[in-house]
Amino acid sequence: MAKLFQSRLTRRSMLIGTAAATATLAMPSISRAASRPMFTHGVQSGDVSTSSGMIWTRTDRPAKVMMEIATSDSFNDARRLAPLDTNPASDLTVKRMIEGLPADQDIFYRFTAADLSDINAVSEPITGHFRTAPASRRSVRFAWSGDTAGQGYGIDEAGMRTYATMAQHEPDFFLHSGDTIYADGALQDEITAGDGTQWKNLIVTPEKSKVAETLDEYRGQWKYNLMDEHLLALNAQVPTFFQWDDHEVINNWSASKDLSADDRYSEKSIHVLAARAARAFHEMTPISYTPAEPGRVYRKIAYGPMLDIFFLDMRSYRGPNGDNLESEINGNSTYLGRDQIEWLQAELAASKATWKVIASDMPLGLVVKDGEKFEAVANADGGAPKGRELEIADLLRFIRDAQVKNTVWLTADVHYTAAHHYSPEKAQFQEFEPFWEFVSGPLHAGAFGPNDLDPTFGPEERFVKAPAPGQVNLPPSDGMQFFGLVDIDGATQQMKVRLMDRGNTELWSITLDPKGASI
Repeated sequence: MAKLFQSRLTRRSMLIGTAAATATLAMPSISRAASRPMFTHGVQSGDVSTSSGMIWTRTDRPAKVMMEIATSDSFNDARRLAPLDTNPASDLTVKRMIEGLPADQDIFYRFTAADLSDINAVSEPITGHFRTAPASRRSVRFAWSGDTAGQGYGIDEAGMRTYATMAQHEPDFFLHSGDTIYADGALQDEITAGDGTQWKNLIVTPEKSKVAETLDEYRGQWKYNLMDEHLLALNAQVPTFFQWDDHEVINNWSASKDLSADDRYSEKSIHVLAARAARAFHEMTPISYTPAEPGRVYRKIAYGPMLDIFFLDMRSYRGPNGDNLESEINGNSTYLGRDQIEWLQAELAASKATWKVIASDMPLGLVVKDGEKFEAVANADGGAPKGRELEIADLLRFIRDAQVKNTVWLTADVHYTAAHHYSPEKAQFQEFEPFWEFVSGPLHAGAFGPNDLDPTFGPEERFVKAPAPGQVNLPPSDGMQFFGLVDIDGATQQMKVRLMDRGNTELWSITLDPKGASI
């Protein structure tokens, strides 16, 4: 035990294939029965800090899951953790926040499961990896994107290849910007894609063959994505920091969503659907738990001295989608909600990190419609802030007045990639400091866009790649799948942002200098 974590690995290793490493944990004598427990959907890790990280897995039956952590993939310095049981109440998932870890350290973890009905029936082990955040300045790399398994595009022969492309860059973590599943997106065996070609889904599970309504159907959306080999491989070596958007529940979800005319749904209560979706989201991801508000998605992750990430929730507290033209903040114009706004302002003001990344599940200045209503912040009015823009105006004014430096917004949602620069000189509302917003997605879904820009906050499109005019819902096989990479240099503290495609082509990049940072 005393030797644990004294050694440090500097290499990354692919962990699929190391699952048969010799276990050092004392086990029951292994049954020779043909049926032994199995891990059904790989491993995940997430919400990593300088001293902790969440780990996750799922078994095929009620089981006692034994856990080990080490600083080597040989597990020769393994530390045993107390076992946890899986049970049907949480759909046989288990996750644990590991604490007391050293900073900037490769951590390898291993699960082994014993059948609760036959404790001598023991699984093969399964392993995963993450690296804790640095306590001092060292270069950091992370990826972000969103939108998985949308518009009828499930797992085809090539699989969800954007995940494999991201993994090649060995990011410290992956930030999933939302639409992590498409609970409202039923799959068929074959569809005609937006480019006229035939798209064939190799796998269609019963839960994915209809819209999700029951808790098990929402869980099944997550299980489907975790059948993809590329996603499983990324999960085994890179932690994911999750946020959600609308498709985790239903398209254009808000608490006022009316399902009375939607024949796909026998459950007409959006509140029932949202509750089931939220439970599945927290069961099936390694997101951390907030005791003050169980089920909360918005949070801050401090990733070393150069980076704080603020995850927003633009769904749970919003008012109804409408004309978005209210002249004051009220129940109809609410977007983030007072509590979340006050939390974000306090955390931004207190942040000592060089860079403050605001992870937003929707873009600020792009017009996103919901029929004749408005789905995002922008209202296409183009004048002084109205509706949901009022909260954002207050936030941007606060960032300026509190002298919060080096804020960068990252998002996905609109199914193309773009770089937007916001400047008060070009805006109708001018009480803010200039900032960047970078958009990148989808991971594995139909490609659309580009959307119109609303000039209220002065966004200028510096780069965009989207389908050509007249082309909509292009399949992943067309290559219009995007992600972003962010590198923060440990010496200069500069931030380099790259917009990438599924084929690993660098489409555009920019290097940002930090304001007020000591080199």
